Amino acid sequence: MRFTLLFTLVGLAVRALAQSSAADAYVASESPIAKSGVLANIGPDGSKSQGAKPGIVVASPSTSNPDYLYTWTRDSSLVFKALIDQFTTGEDTSLRNLIDDFTTAEATLQQVSNPSGTVSTGGLGEPKFNIDETAFTGAWGRPQRDGPALRATAIITYANWLLDNNNSTYVVNTLWPIIKLDLDYVASNWNQSTFDLWEEVNSSSFFTTAVQHRALREGATFANKIGQTSVVSGYTTQADNLLCFLQSYWNPSAGYVTANTGGGRSGKDANTLLASIHTFDPAAGCDAATFQPCSDKALSNLKVYVDAFRSIYSINSGIASNAAVATGRYPEDSYQGGNPWYLTTSAVAEQLYDALIVWDQLGGLNVTSTSLAFFQQFSSGVSAGTYASSSSTYQTLTAAIKTFADGFLAINAKYTPSNGGLAEQFSKSDGTPVSAVDLTWSYAAALTSFAARDGKTYASWGAAGLTVPSQCSSGGSGGNTVAVTFNVQATTVFGENIYITGSVDALQNWSPDNALILSAANYPIWSITVNLPASSTIEYKYIRKYNGAVTWESDPNNSITTPSSGSYIQNDTWR
Repeated sequence: MRFTLLFTLVGLAVRALAQSSAADAYVASESPIAKSGVLANIGPDGSKSQGAKPGIVVASPSTSNPDYLYTWTRDSSLVFKALIDQFTTGEDTSLRNLIDDFTTAEATLQQVSNPSGTVSTGGLGEPKFNIDETAFTGAWGRPQRDGPALRATAIITYANWLLDNNNSTYVVNTLWPIIKLDLDYVASNWNQSTFDLWEEVNSSSFFTTAVQHRALREGATFANKIGQTSVVSGYTTQADNLLCFLQSYWNPSAGYVTANTGGGRSGKDANTLLASIHTFDPAAGCDAATFQPCSDKALSNLKVYVDAFRSIYSINSGIASNAAVATGRYPEDSYQGGNPWYLTTSAVAEQLYDALIVWDQLGGLNVTSTSLAFFQQFSSGVSAGTYASSSSTYQTLTAAIKTFADGFLAINAKYTPSNGGLAEQFSKSDGTPVSAVDLTWSYAAALTSFAARDGKTYASWGAAGLTVPSQCSSGGSGGNTVAVTFNVQATTVFGENIYITGSVDALQNWSPDNALILSAANYPIWSITVNLPASSTIEYKYIRKYNGAVTWESDPNNSITTPSSGSYIQNDTWR
Protein backbone atom coordinates (compact mmCIF):
# COMPACT_ATOMS: atom_id res chain seq x y z
CA MET A 1 0.00 0.00 0.00
CA ARG A 2 2.74 2.42 0.98
CA PHE A 3 4.69 1.65 -2.19
CA THR A 4 1.55 2.03 -4.33
CA LEU A 5 0.94 5.46 -2.83
CA LEU A 6 4.57 6.37 -3.32
CA PHE A 7 4.48 5.37 -6.98
CA THR A 8 1.25 7.33 -7.43
CA LEU A 9 2.79 10.44 -5.91
CA VAL A 10 5.91 10.05 -8.00
CA GLY A 11 3.76 9.61 -11.12
CA LEU A 12 1.81 12.76 -10.32
CA ALA A 13 5.00 14.71 -9.72
CA VAL A 14 6.47 13.53 -13.02
CA ARG A 15 3.29 14.47 -14.88
CA ALA A 16 3.21 17.88 -13.18
CA LEU A 17 6.81 18.53 -14.16
CA ALA A 18 6.18 17.46 -17.75
CA GLN A 19 3.02 19.58 -18.09
CA SER A 20 4.66 22.60 -16.50
CA SER A 21 7.74 22.35 -18.66
CA ALA A 22 5.67 21.87 -21.84
CA ALA A 23 3.57 24.90 -20.92
CA ASP A 24 6.69 26.95 -20.08
CA ALA A 25 8.22 26.13 -23.44
CA TYR A 26 4.98 26.85 -25.31
CA VAL A 27 4.46 30.22 -23.64
CA ALA A 28 8.06 31.20 -24.43
CA SER A 29 7.90 30.20 -28.09
CA GLU A 30 4.28 31.03 -28.92
CA SER A 31 3.93 34.44 -27.21
CA PRO A 32 5.79 36.47 -29.87
CA ILE A 33 4.21 34.41 -32.67
CA ALA A 34 0.70 34.96 -31.31
CA LYS A 35 1.29 38.69 -30.92
CA SER A 36 2.62 38.90 -34.48
CA GLY A 37 -0.31 36.79 -35.65
CA VAL A 38 -2.79 39.26 -34.20
CA LEU A 39 -1.02 42.30 -35.66
CA ALA A 40 -0.68 40.66 -39.09
CA ASN A 41 -4.47 40.52 -39.34
CA ILE A 42 -5.18 44.19 -38.58
CA GLY A 43 -5.46 46.68 -41.43
CA PRO A 44 -4.06 48.44 -43.21
CA ASP A 45 -0.45 47.46 -42.53
CA GLY A 46 -0.78 43.90 -41.23
CA SER A 47 1.02 41.47 -43.49
CA LYS A 48 -2.12 39.32 -43.91
CA SER A 49 -4.75 42.06 -43.98
CA GLN A 50 -4.48 43.42 -47.51
CA GLY A 51 -7.57 45.41 -48.41
CA ALA A 52 -8.61 46.04 -44.82
CA LYS A 53 -9.24 49.60 -43.70
CA PRO A 54 -7.23 51.01 -40.76
CA GLY A 55 -8.14 49.37 -37.45
CA ILE A 56 -10.20 46.62 -39.11
CA VAL A 57 -9.52 43.15 -37.71
CA VAL A 58 -9.60 40.41 -40.34
CA ALA A 59 -10.97 37.25 -38.70
CA SER A 60 -8.65 35.11 -40.84
CA PRO A 61 -6.96 35.52 -44.21
CA SER A 62 -8.68 32.29 -45.30
CA THR A 63 -10.89 32.91 -48.36
CA SER A 64 -12.30 29.45 -49.00
CA ASN A 65 -13.57 26.55 -46.90
CA PRO A 66 -14.16 28.63 -44.87
CA ASP A 67 -14.18 32.22 -46.13
CA TYR A 68 -13.36 34.31 -43.06
CA LEU A 69 -12.07 37.39 -44.86
CA TYR A 70 -14.53 39.57 -42.96
CA THR A 71 -14.51 41.58 -39.76
CA TRP A 72 -16.76 40.42 -36.91
CA THR A 73 -17.71 42.92 -34.21
CA ARG A 74 -17.36 40.24 -31.52
CA ASP A 75 -13.94 38.92 -32.61
CA SER A 76 -12.58 42.42 -33.22
CA SER A 77 -13.68 43.64 -29.80
CA LEU A 78 -12.23 40.65 -27.96
CA VAL A 79 -8.95 41.01 -29.87
CA PHE A 80 -8.70 44.73 -29.17
CA LYS A 81 -9.66 44.28 -25.53
CA ALA A 82 -6.54 42.11 -25.21
CA LEU A 83 -4.42 44.75 -26.96
CA ILE A 84 -5.96 47.60 -24.95
CA ASP A 85 -5.20 45.70 -21.73
CA GLN A 86 -1.58 45.38 -22.84
CA PHE A 87 -1.42 49.10 -23.69
CA THR A 88 -3.15 50.49 -20.61
CA THR A 89 -1.00 48.42 -18.23
CA GLY A 90 2.22 49.51 -19.92
CA GLU A 91 3.05 46.09 -21.35
CA ASP A 92 3.10 47.45 -24.91
CA THR A 93 3.06 51.24 -25.21
CA SER A 94 3.39 51.13 -29.01
CA LEU A 95 -0.25 50.21 -29.61
CA ARG A 96 -1.95 53.58 -29.19
CA ASN A 97 -2.22 54.51 -32.87
CA LEU A 98 -3.61 51.08 -33.67
CA ILE A 99 -6.22 51.44 -30.90
CA ASP A 100 -7.21 54.86 -32.22
CA ASP A 101 -7.62 53.30 -35.67
CA PHE A 102 -9.86 50.64 -34.14
CA THR A 103 -12.16 53.13 -32.41
CA THR A 104 -12.42 55.18 -35.63
CA ALA A 105 -13.20 52.07 -37.68
CA GLU A 106 -15.87 50.92 -35.24
CA ALA A 107 -17.48 54.36 -35.23
CA THR A 108 -17.72 54.06 -39.02
CA LEU A 109 -19.18 50.55 -38.90
CA GLN A 110 -21.84 51.65 -36.40
CA GLN A 111 -23.24 53.98 -39.05
CA VAL A 112 -23.26 51.49 -41.95
CA SER A 113 -26.80 50.45 -42.89
CA ASN A 114 -26.97 46.67 -43.13
CA PRO A 115 -29.46 43.79 -43.22
CA SER A 116 -30.05 44.13 -39.45
CA GLY A 117 -31.06 47.79 -39.86
CA THR A 118 -29.62 51.27 -39.49
CA VAL A 119 -27.79 52.65 -36.47
CA SER A 120 -31.16 53.55 -34.93
CA THR A 121 -33.20 50.51 -36.06
CA GLY A 122 -31.13 47.51 -34.97
CA GLY A 123 -28.10 47.71 -37.24
CA LEU A 124 -25.71 47.53 -34.28
CA GLY A 125 -26.67 43.85 -33.96
CA GLU A 126 -25.15 43.05 -37.36
CA PRO A 127 -22.40 40.47 -36.73
CA LYS A 128 -19.96 41.03 -39.58
CA PHE A 129 -18.92 43.43 -42.31
CA ASN A 130 -16.65 43.43 -45.34
CA ILE A 131 -13.11 44.49 -44.53
CA ASP A 132 -13.52 47.67 -46.60
CA GLU A 133 -16.18 48.78 -44.08
CA THR A 134 -19.15 48.05 -46.35
CA ALA A 135 -22.16 45.96 -45.35
CA PHE A 136 -22.17 42.20 -45.82
CA THR A 137 -25.56 41.51 -47.39
CA GLY A 138 -25.58 37.72 -47.69
CA ALA A 139 -27.69 35.36 -45.62
CA TRP A 140 -26.35 35.00 -42.07
CA GLY A 141 -27.30 34.30 -38.45
CA ARG A 142 -28.36 37.78 -37.44
CA PRO A 143 -28.68 39.65 -35.19
CA GLN A 144 -25.88 38.81 -32.76
CA ARG A 145 -26.24 41.02 -29.72
CA ASP A 146 -22.91 40.37 -27.97
CA GLY A 147 -20.86 42.60 -30.29
CA PRO A 148 -22.03 46.01 -29.05
CA ALA A 149 -21.46 44.97 -25.43
CA LEU A 150 -17.94 43.69 -26.10
CA ARG A 151 -17.05 46.76 -28.14
CA ALA A 152 -18.28 49.07 -25.37
CA THR A 153 -16.19 47.17 -22.81
CA ALA A 154 -13.03 47.41 -24.94
CA ILE A 155 -13.43 51.13 -25.63
CA ILE A 156 -14.39 51.96 -22.02
CA THR A 157 -11.11 50.35 -20.91
CA TYR A 158 -9.20 52.65 -23.26
CA ALA A 159 -11.32 55.68 -22.33
CA ASN A 160 -10.64 55.18 -18.62
CA TRP A 161 -6.90 55.19 -19.34
CA LEU A 162 -7.27 58.40 -21.35
CA LEU A 163 -9.18 60.02 -18.48
CA ASP A 164 -6.41 59.05 -16.10
CA ASN A 165 -3.96 60.69 -18.50
CA ASN A 166 -5.81 64.00 -18.81
CA ASN A 167 -7.48 63.48 -22.17
CA SER A 168 -11.12 63.98 -21.19
CA THR A 169 -12.03 66.11 -24.20
CA TYR A 170 -11.32 63.30 -26.66
CA VAL A 171 -13.13 60.83 -24.42
CA VAL A 172 -16.29 62.92 -24.09
CA ASN A 173 -16.42 64.23 -27.66
CA THR A 174 -15.19 61.21 -29.62
CA LEU A 175 -15.36 57.99 -27.62
CA TRP A 176 -18.48 58.57 -25.53
CA PRO A 177 -20.81 58.80 -28.57
CA ILE A 178 -19.51 55.41 -29.80
CA ILE A 179 -19.84 53.84 -26.35
CA LYS A 180 -23.31 55.31 -25.75
CA LEU A 181 -24.72 53.93 -29.00
CA ASP A 182 -23.62 50.43 -27.99
CA LEU A 183 -24.83 50.73 -24.39
CA ASP A 184 -28.19 52.12 -25.47
CA TYR A 185 -28.55 49.20 -27.89
CA VAL A 186 -27.78 46.70 -25.11
CA ALA A 187 -30.18 48.38 -22.69
CA SER A 188 -32.97 48.34 -25.27
CA ASN A 189 -32.41 44.91 -26.81
CA TRP A 190 -30.94 42.58 -24.18
CA ASN A 191 -34.26 40.78 -23.73
CA GLN A 192 -34.70 39.97 -27.41
CA SER A 193 -33.57 36.73 -28.99
CA THR A 194 -30.10 36.58 -30.50
CA PHE A 195 -27.86 34.21 -32.37
CA ASP A 196 -25.19 32.81 -30.06
CA LEU A 197 -21.49 33.46 -30.48
CA TRP A 198 -21.18 30.36 -32.70
CA GLU A 199 -23.84 31.91 -34.98
CA GLU A 200 -26.04 28.82 -34.94
CA VAL A 201 -28.74 29.03 -32.26
CA ASN A 202 -31.32 31.82 -32.14
CA SER A 203 -32.60 32.10 -28.56
CA SER A 204 -30.97 33.60 -25.48
CA SER A 205 -27.27 32.92 -24.89
CA PHE A 206 -25.36 32.82 -21.61
CA PHE A 207 -22.27 34.42 -23.13
CA THR A 208 -24.32 37.27 -24.57
CA THR A 209 -26.24 37.87 -21.34
CA ALA A 210 -23.01 37.84 -19.28
CA VAL A 211 -21.11 40.31 -21.47
CA GLN A 212 -24.17 42.56 -21.77
CA HIS A 213 -24.43 42.65 -17.97
CA ARG A 214 -20.78 43.60 -17.68
CA ALA A 215 -21.08 46.32 -20.34
CA LEU A 216 -24.05 48.04 -18.72
CA ARG A 217 -22.54 47.78 -15.25
CA GLU A 218 -19.23 49.39 -16.23
CA GLY A 219 -21.06 51.68 -18.64
CA ALA A 220 -23.10 53.16 -15.80
CA THR A 221 -19.95 53.77 -13.74
CA PHE A 222 -18.16 55.31 -16.73
CA ALA A 223 -21.09 57.57 -17.63
CA ASN A 224 -21.21 58.83 -14.06
CA LYS A 225 -17.46 59.47 -14.17
CA ILE A 226 -17.74 61.78 -17.18
CA GLY A 227 -20.88 63.57 -15.99
CA GLN A 228 -23.35 61.80 -18.30
CA THR A 229 -25.63 61.09 -15.37
CA SER A 230 -28.93 60.97 -17.26
CA VAL A 231 -28.27 57.45 -18.55
CA VAL A 232 -26.97 55.91 -15.32
CA SER A 233 -30.30 54.88 -13.82
CA GLY A 234 -31.47 53.22 -17.03
CA TYR A 235 -28.25 51.27 -17.48
CA THR A 236 -28.24 50.17 -13.85
CA THR A 237 -31.87 49.03 -13.97
CA GLN A 238 -31.27 46.87 -17.03
CA ALA A 239 -27.98 45.58 -15.59
CA ASP A 240 -29.97 44.38 -12.56
CA ASN A 241 -32.44 42.64 -14.88
CA LEU A 242 -29.59 41.02 -16.80
CA LEU A 243 -27.99 39.78 -13.58
CA CYS A 244 -31.33 38.29 -12.60
CA PHE A 245 -31.76 36.63 -16.01
CA LEU A 246 -28.18 35.33 -15.90
CA GLN A 247 -29.10 33.06 -12.98
CA SER A 248 -31.71 31.23 -15.07
CA TYR A 249 -29.05 29.50 -17.20
CA TRP A 250 -27.73 27.52 -14.22
CA ASN A 251 -28.78 23.86 -14.24
CA PRO A 252 -28.48 22.86 -10.55
CA SER A 253 -29.37 19.19 -10.90
CA ALA A 254 -26.67 18.56 -13.51
CA GLY A 255 -24.16 21.09 -12.17
CA TYR A 256 -23.53 23.12 -15.30
CA VAL A 257 -24.58 26.24 -17.16
CA THR A 258 -26.98 25.56 -20.03
CA ALA A 259 -25.41 27.76 -22.70
CA ASN A 260 -28.48 28.60 -24.79
CA THR A 261 -32.20 28.60 -24.09
CA GLY A 262 -32.77 27.05 -27.53
CA GLY A 263 -30.99 24.78 -29.96
CA GLY A 264 -32.05 21.36 -28.75
CA ARG A 265 -28.56 20.40 -27.52
CA SER A 266 -27.18 19.45 -24.11
CA GLY A 267 -26.12 23.05 -23.47
CA LYS A 268 -22.59 21.98 -22.50
CA ASP A 269 -20.65 24.62 -24.39
CA ALA A 270 -17.41 26.62 -24.36
CA ASN A 271 -19.64 29.70 -24.52
CA THR A 272 -19.93 29.40 -20.71
CA LEU A 273 -16.18 29.31 -20.00
CA LEU A 274 -15.59 32.17 -22.42
CA ALA A 275 -18.24 34.15 -20.52
CA SER A 276 -16.46 33.46 -17.23
CA ILE A 277 -13.03 34.63 -18.44
CA HIS A 278 -14.36 37.65 -20.33
CA THR A 279 -16.32 38.83 -17.30
CA PHE A 280 -13.51 38.06 -14.84
CA ASP A 281 -13.25 40.76 -12.21
CA PRO A 282 -10.31 40.19 -9.83
CA ALA A 283 -12.04 42.32 -7.19
CA ALA A 284 -15.15 40.11 -7.11
CA GLY A 285 -13.59 37.09 -5.42
CA CYS A 286 -15.37 33.82 -6.16
CA ASP A 287 -18.77 35.41 -6.69
CA ALA A 288 -21.24 32.88 -8.09
CA ALA A 289 -23.88 35.40 -9.18
CA THR A 290 -21.54 36.65 -11.94
CA PHE A 291 -20.02 33.17 -12.44
CA GLN A 292 -16.51 34.33 -11.57
CA PRO A 293 -13.81 31.82 -12.62
CA CYS A 294 -13.28 30.46 -9.09
CA SER A 295 -16.97 30.36 -8.14
CA ASP A 296 -18.40 26.96 -7.29
CA LYS A 297 -20.82 27.11 -10.21
CA ALA A 298 -18.15 28.05 -12.75
CA LEU A 299 -15.82 25.27 -11.52
CA SER A 300 -18.58 22.64 -11.56
CA ASN A 301 -19.50 23.82 -15.05
CA LEU A 302 -15.87 23.57 -16.20
CA LYS A 303 -15.65 19.93 -15.12
CA VAL A 304 -18.90 18.96 -16.86
CA TYR A 305 -17.80 20.78 -20.02
CA VAL A 306 -14.33 19.21 -20.14
CA ASP A 307 -15.63 15.73 -19.38
CA ALA A 308 -18.04 16.00 -22.33
CA PHE A 309 -15.04 15.79 -24.70
CA ARG A 310 -13.07 12.97 -23.11
CA SER A 311 -14.61 10.17 -25.15
CA ILE A 312 -15.57 11.85 -28.43
CA TYR A 313 -12.15 12.76 -29.85
CA SER A 314 -9.63 10.06 -30.80
CA ILE A 315 -6.72 12.24 -29.70
CA ASN A 316 -8.14 12.20 -26.15
CA SER A 317 -8.15 8.42 -25.83
CA GLY A 318 -6.00 6.98 -23.07
CA ILE A 319 -5.80 10.24 -21.11
CA ALA A 320 -6.48 9.98 -17.37
CA SER A 321 -9.94 11.08 -16.25
CA ASN A 322 -8.49 13.97 -14.23
CA ALA A 323 -5.98 15.18 -16.82
CA ALA A 324 -6.33 17.81 -19.54
CA VAL A 325 -7.86 16.95 -22.90
CA ALA A 326 -8.57 18.79 -26.14
CA THR A 327 -11.96 20.55 -26.05
CA GLY A 328 -14.24 21.99 -28.70
CA ARG A 329 -17.25 24.26 -28.88
CA TYR A 330 -19.85 21.71 -27.74
CA PRO A 331 -19.96 17.91 -27.93
CA GLU A 332 -22.67 17.77 -30.63
CA ASP A 333 -20.65 20.01 -32.99
CA SER A 334 -20.41 18.93 -36.64
CA TYR A 335 -18.95 22.08 -38.22
CA GLN A 336 -15.87 21.16 -40.28
CA GLY A 337 -16.33 17.68 -38.84
CA GLY A 338 -16.64 18.77 -35.20
CA ASN A 339 -13.12 19.18 -33.84
CA PRO A 340 -11.28 20.70 -30.88
CA TRP A 341 -10.54 24.42 -31.11
CA TYR A 342 -7.35 26.12 -29.91
CA LEU A 343 -9.28 28.99 -28.30
CA THR A 344 -11.70 26.75 -26.38
CA THR A 345 -8.89 24.57 -25.06
CA SER A 346 -6.93 27.62 -23.92
CA ALA A 347 -10.11 29.04 -22.32
CA VAL A 348 -10.16 26.13 -19.87
CA ALA A 349 -6.59 26.92 -18.87
CA GLU A 350 -7.37 30.63 -18.56
CA GLN A 351 -10.34 30.10 -16.26
CA LEU A 352 -8.23 27.91 -13.99
CA TYR A 353 -5.34 30.41 -13.94
CA ASP A 354 -7.82 33.18 -13.07
CA ALA A 355 -9.13 31.03 -10.22
CA LEU A 356 -5.62 30.45 -8.89
CA ILE A 357 -4.95 34.21 -8.96
CA VAL A 358 -8.01 34.94 -6.83
CA TRP A 359 -7.44 32.12 -4.35
CA ASP A 360 -3.94 33.48 -3.84
CA GLN A 361 -5.37 36.97 -3.26
CA LEU A 362 -7.97 35.65 -0.82
CA GLY A 363 -5.50 33.47 1.06
CA GLY A 364 -7.64 30.37 0.74
CA LEU A 365 -10.30 28.52 -1.19
CA ASN A 366 -13.77 27.27 -0.43
CA VAL A 367 -15.10 23.86 -1.48
CA THR A 368 -18.90 23.65 -1.58
CA SER A 369 -21.26 20.80 -2.39
CA THR A 370 -21.56 22.37 -5.87
CA SER A 371 -17.81 22.40 -6.56
CA LEU A 372 -16.94 19.23 -4.66
CA ALA A 373 -16.77 16.99 -7.74
CA PHE A 374 -14.39 19.45 -9.39
CA PHE A 375 -11.98 19.41 -6.44
CA GLN A 376 -12.23 15.66 -5.89
CA GLN A 377 -10.56 15.16 -9.27
CA PHE A 378 -7.37 16.37 -7.60
CA SER A 379 -7.79 14.95 -4.10
CA SER A 380 -10.41 12.23 -3.77
CA GLY A 381 -10.67 12.61 -0.01
CA VAL A 382 -11.35 16.35 0.05
CA SER A 383 -14.63 17.44 1.63
CA ALA A 384 -16.65 20.64 1.60
CA GLY A 385 -15.04 23.36 3.67
CA THR A 386 -12.71 26.33 3.67
CA TYR A 387 -8.96 25.74 3.29
CA ALA A 388 -6.46 28.45 4.16
CA SER A 389 -3.45 28.92 1.92
CA SER A 390 -1.23 27.68 4.75
CA SER A 391 -2.96 24.29 4.79
CA SER A 392 -1.61 21.20 3.07
CA THR A 393 -5.01 20.65 1.40
CA TYR A 394 -4.85 24.08 -0.23
CA GLN A 395 -1.32 23.48 -1.43
CA THR A 396 -2.17 20.02 -2.78
CA LEU A 397 -5.28 21.27 -4.60
CA THR A 398 -3.77 24.40 -6.11
CA ALA A 399 -0.63 22.59 -7.26
CA ALA A 400 -2.78 19.94 -8.96
CA ILE A 401 -5.06 22.55 -10.54
CA LYS A 402 -2.02 24.44 -11.87
CA THR A 403 -0.80 21.18 -13.43
CA PHE A 404 -4.29 20.57 -14.84
CA ALA A 405 -4.38 24.08 -16.36
CA ASP A 406 -0.88 23.71 -17.81
CA GLY A 407 -2.08 20.49 -19.38
CA PHE A 408 -4.52 22.36 -21.62
CA LEU A 409 -1.75 24.60 -22.89
CA ALA A 410 0.38 21.48 -23.39
CA ILE A 411 -2.42 20.01 -25.53
CA ASN A 412 -2.42 23.12 -27.72
CA ALA A 413 1.37 23.01 -27.83
CA LYS A 414 1.33 19.40 -28.98
CA TYR A 415 -0.96 20.25 -31.90
CA THR A 416 0.51 23.62 -32.85
CA PRO A 417 2.62 23.28 -36.02
CA SER A 418 6.32 24.05 -35.83
CA ASN A 419 5.85 27.56 -37.27
CA GLY A 420 3.50 28.46 -34.39
CA GLY A 421 0.55 29.21 -36.68
CA LEU A 422 -2.83 28.83 -35.00
CA ALA A 423 -5.77 27.77 -37.13
CA GLU A 424 -9.33 27.69 -35.85
CA GLN A 425 -9.38 23.96 -35.07
CA PHE A 426 -7.22 20.85 -34.97
CA SER A 427 -8.30 17.41 -36.07
CA LYS A 428 -10.04 15.22 -33.52
CA SER A 429 -8.33 12.17 -35.02
CA ASP A 430 -4.71 13.23 -35.47
CA GLY A 431 -4.39 16.85 -34.29
CA THR A 432 -3.47 18.42 -37.62
CA PRO A 433 -4.70 22.02 -38.08
CA VAL A 434 -8.20 22.26 -39.57
CA SER A 435 -10.46 25.02 -40.94
CA ALA A 436 -9.43 28.68 -41.17
CA VAL A 437 -5.69 29.39 -40.93
CA ASP A 438 -4.24 32.15 -38.75
CA LEU A 439 -7.44 32.79 -36.81
CA THR A 440 -6.99 36.12 -35.04
CA TRP A 441 -9.14 35.01 -32.11
CA SER A 442 -6.96 31.90 -31.64
CA TYR A 443 -3.88 34.11 -31.32
CA ALA A 444 -5.61 36.56 -28.94
CA ALA A 445 -6.87 33.66 -26.80
CA ALA A 446 -3.33 32.34 -26.53
CA LEU A 447 -2.12 35.76 -25.35
CA THR A 448 -4.83 36.16 -22.70
CA SER A 449 -4.29 32.64 -21.34
CA PHE A 450 -0.53 33.26 -21.16
CA ALA A 451 -1.15 36.53 -19.30
CA ALA A 452 -3.38 34.76 -16.79
CA ARG A 453 -0.76 32.07 -16.29
CA ASP A 454 1.68 34.86 -15.51
CA GLY A 455 -0.70 36.17 -12.82
CA LYS A 456 -1.75 39.30 -14.70
CA THR A 457 -5.09 40.92 -13.98
CA TYR A 458 -6.80 43.92 -15.48
CA ALA A 459 -9.25 46.60 -14.38
CA SER A 460 -12.26 45.72 -12.27
CA TRP A 461 -15.65 46.36 -13.87
CA GLY A 462 -17.87 46.44 -10.80
CA ALA A 463 -18.82 42.80 -10.20
CA ALA A 464 -17.94 42.94 -6.49
CA GLY A 465 -20.76 43.09 -3.98
CA LEU A 466 -23.66 42.82 -6.41
CA THR A 467 -26.96 41.42 -5.18
CA VAL A 468 -29.29 39.53 -7.46
CA PRO A 469 -32.67 41.32 -7.32
CA SER A 470 -35.46 39.27 -5.78
CA GLN A 471 -37.64 40.20 -8.74
CA CYS A 472 -36.62 41.21 -12.25
CA SER A 473 -38.71 43.54 -14.32
CA SER A 474 -38.37 45.19 -17.69
CA GLY A 475 -41.15 47.65 -17.13
CA GLY A 476 -44.84 47.92 -16.31
CA SER A 477 -46.65 49.72 -13.57
CA GLY A 478 -47.70 48.64 -10.14
CA GLY A 479 -51.27 48.78 -8.89
CA ASN A 480 -54.11 48.21 -11.35
CA THR A 481 -54.14 45.18 -13.61
CA VAL A 482 -56.23 44.12 -16.58
CA ALA A 483 -57.04 40.63 -17.83
CA VAL A 484 -55.33 40.10 -21.17
CA THR A 485 -56.19 37.07 -23.30
CA PHE A 486 -53.49 36.02 -25.76
CA ASN A 487 -54.64 33.91 -28.72
CA VAL A 488 -52.01 32.64 -31.17
CA GLN A 489 -52.58 30.45 -34.21
CA ALA A 490 -49.83 27.84 -34.30
CA THR A 491 -49.70 24.36 -35.79
CA THR A 492 -47.63 21.90 -33.77
CA VAL A 493 -46.54 18.27 -33.75
CA PHE A 494 -47.65 15.83 -31.07
CA GLY A 495 -45.87 16.61 -27.80
CA GLU A 496 -44.99 20.18 -28.77
CA ASN A 497 -46.46 23.06 -26.75
CA ILE A 498 -46.70 26.83 -27.08
CA TYR A 499 -45.62 29.15 -24.24
CA ILE A 500 -45.46 32.90 -23.71
CA THR A 501 -42.93 35.08 -21.89
CA GLY A 502 -42.29 38.80 -21.88
CA SER A 503 -41.09 42.00 -20.31
CA VAL A 504 -43.00 42.04 -16.99
CA ASP A 505 -43.17 39.86 -13.88
CA ALA A 506 -46.55 38.41 -14.87
CA LEU A 507 -44.95 37.13 -18.10
CA GLN A 508 -41.90 35.76 -16.28
CA ASN A 509 -39.42 38.45 -17.38
CA TRP A 510 -38.26 36.75 -20.57
CA SER A 511 -37.45 33.49 -18.82
CA PRO A 512 -37.93 30.56 -21.22
CA ASP A 513 -37.70 28.12 -18.31
CA ASN A 514 -40.59 29.77 -16.47
CA ALA A 515 -42.63 30.74 -19.54
CA LEU A 516 -46.40 30.26 -19.28
CA ILE A 517 -47.98 27.38 -21.19
CA LEU A 518 -50.99 28.13 -23.39
CA SER A 519 -54.09 25.95 -23.72
CA ALA A 520 -54.73 24.05 -26.97
CA ALA A 521 -58.42 23.51 -26.23
CA ASN A 522 -59.33 25.38 -29.44
CA TYR A 523 -56.38 24.09 -31.53
CA PRO A 524 -54.83 25.43 -33.72
CA ILE A 525 -55.58 28.49 -31.59
CA TRP A 526 -53.55 28.43 -28.35
CA SER A 527 -54.81 30.68 -25.54
CA ILE A 528 -54.01 32.05 -22.11
CA THR A 529 -55.41 34.85 -19.95
CA VAL A 530 -52.96 36.77 -17.77
CA ASN A 531 -53.43 39.73 -15.40
CA LEU A 532 -51.04 42.43 -16.61
CA PRO A 533 -50.26 45.98 -15.43
CA ALA A 534 -52.80 48.50 -16.71
CA SER A 535 -51.85 51.38 -19.03
CA SER A 536 -48.50 49.78 -19.84
CA THR A 537 -46.56 48.95 -22.98
CA ILE A 538 -45.55 45.32 -22.72
CA GLU A 539 -43.35 43.24 -25.02
CA TYR A 540 -43.70 39.50 -25.38
CA LYS A 541 -42.92 36.48 -27.54
CA TYR A 542 -44.30 33.01 -27.98
CA ILE A 543 -41.95 30.05 -27.76
CA ARG A 544 -42.24 26.40 -28.69
CA LYS A 545 -41.00 23.61 -26.46
CA TYR A 546 -40.50 20.12 -27.83
CA ASN A 547 -38.36 17.29 -26.42
CA GLY A 548 -36.39 19.78 -24.35
CA ALA A 549 -35.72 22.13 -27.29
CA VAL A 550 -36.89 25.74 -27.08
CA THR A 551 -37.66 27.74 -30.24
CA TRP A 552 -38.41 31.45 -30.06
CA GLU A 553 -40.54 33.40 -32.50
CA SER A 554 -38.59 35.56 -34.93
CA ASP A 555 -37.84 39.21 -34.13
CA PRO A 556 -39.05 41.82 -33.45
CA ASN A 557 -40.79 41.36 -30.13
CA ASN A 558 -44.57 41.56 -30.10
CA SER A 559 -45.89 44.59 -28.25
CA ILE A 560 -49.22 45.65 -26.74
CA THR A 561 -50.34 48.64 -24.73
CA THR A 562 -52.83 47.56 -22.11
CA PRO A 563 -55.97 49.61 -21.38
CA SER A 564 -56.46 51.44 -18.09
CA SER A 565 -59.18 49.03 -16.95
CA GLY A 566 -61.33 46.09 -18.00
CA SER A 567 -60.01 43.34 -20.27
CA TYR A 568 -58.19 42.98 -23.57
CA ILE A 569 -57.89 40.31 -26.26
CA GLN A 570 -54.80 40.00 -28.44
CA ASN A 571 -54.92 37.78 -31.54
CA ASP A 572 -51.60 36.69 -33.09
CA THR A 573 -50.18 34.23 -35.59
CA TRP A 574 -46.91 32.38 -34.86
CA ARG A 575 -44.02 33.73 -36.91
